[in-house]
This record gives sequence, C-alpha cells and structure tokens, in this order.
Amino acid sequence: MQSNLKTQQDEIAAAMKNVKRKIVVLSGKGGVGKSTVASNLALAFGKKFPGKVGIADLDFSGPNIAKMLGVEDKKVEVQDNGKPLPVVGPLDVKIISMAFFLETSSTPVVWRGPLKMKALNQFLTDFEWGPLEILIFDMPPGTGDEAISIMQMLPDLDGVVIVTTPQEVSILDTGKSLVMSRKMLGEESDPVLGIIENMSVFKCPSCNAEHTLFGEGGGEKMANEFNTEVLGKIPFDLNIRVDEDKGLSEAFEYFSPIVTKLLKKLKKK
Repeated sequence: MQSNLKTQQDEIAAAMKNVKRKIVVLSGKGGVGKSTVASNLALAFGKKFPGKVGIADLDFSGPNIAKMLGVEDKKVEVQDNGKPLPVVGPLDVKIISMAFFLETSSTPVVWRGPLKMKALNQFLTDFEWGPLEILIFDMPPGTGDEAISIMQMLPDLDGVVIVTTPQEVSILDTGKSLVMSRKMLGEESDPVLGIIENMSVFKCPSCNAEHTLFGEGGGEKMANEFNTEVLGKIPFDLNIRVDEDKGLSEAFEYFSPIVTKLLKKLKKK
C-alpha cells in the first residue's frame, strides 16, 4: 500500500515539476463558499502572475469552478503527444474540472471511491500545466476518504487555506478540517496558512448597511483556538452571487489583500 502511494506521489511530482507553489483550499462542510473562495483566489493570484496560475477542481461530485470562471462550455484540448491541456479562463488562469467531461451540466458523477481515486490520479498526472507560480486545489468538503486520499497523494504541498462562515456550526466542522491538515501534513511546519471567513456580513444593496446574518467573531474565535490567523473576511455581497452565476465575477478584488498575505507566508516556507 505504501509502495503504491509512493509511486503515485512520484508520478504527480513529476507531472508538476514546473509548479512552484501548491496550496489547498479546504472546509469541513459544504455551503460555506469554498469554491467561491478558491476561484477568486485564483483570479487574484492571476492578476499578479498572468498565465502562471492554475486551479484544479477536485470536487468531482460538485464541480463548480468552470461555471464560476465562465468556461463551462469549453472543452479540454489534447496535444499531439496525448497530453491534455487545462482550459484557459479569465486572466489566463489554467483550469481543470470534471465539468469539462460531463455530457451536460446536470449529469451526476455517480462513482464509488476507487473510481474517483483513479480519476483523481489521472487528473493530477496527465495534464500539461506548464510553468506555474501557484496551483490551487479546490477540495471536496469534509474530512472523509476523498479529502484524506487527496492530501496523501499531493506531494510537497505548501499550505492549506481553511474556509468558514462566522456561525458556530461552521466553525465546529471547519475546525476539524484544520486539525486533519495538521495531523496529515505535520504540525511542526504547520501547513495551515490561515482562515478566510466568508459571508462575514451582508451588504445591503439599497442602503449599504452591513448586517451580521450569521453571527460575528467566528473567524477570530477559531483562529485563537487553533493558533492561526484570519487572512481576510469576505462579505455576503449579492454582486458576487449574481456575477459568479454569469461567470463574470470581479469579487477577486476582495481577495487581493489576502493574496498579499499568502505570498508573504509562502516566501517564508
């Protein structure tokens, strides 16, 4: 088993030899906007490094990144050497997603674990990324088999970004994913880069007043409990939802300060 895992890790490392930094975006539960955060982080990084940023949508059951980045109608191109190329999205961000291989947007991926893991291995070894400054992995929610297997297979991860909302139930679940990250990747080097608190406040489109629909202070409470920091707070902005449904989000501007913090942290590693 260990030998097979080492072989997979070596194959993935070879396929990603030109990727400078690799980070995982993770949450302990669905519905917190993890894919929204991952896609906008990719765009914010893409603004700093045009053509040098990639995002891998590893949530096979709910592959939303293609839709959020406005490329759900595109298809993967295959080179003469048989290597598939990522789809190129806004700001020349390179994207792979199961969405590109589904017959329609409503086609479900009804696979058991072993088939998902086989497809995952192909995702991580077959694609020709080219040289990248950073590659973001949008993980499936939770701390189950898929998340564990992915974390084991990905070699030389540079860090984990945890996504939560302010409410207590979200903090309870996302705290588990933070603990899992440290156990699997090593507590001494602390793989957790920080927490992003999504939907921190609701911005009223009529009066610009801010309302704490899901409570407040949750991100700070979690950061204090687990000895990390809040990288940033993203408001519940209706424009984010409307624009992402159209694949036109400019919400990545909220993420520019977060990217600056992440780059500083990554340079120290």
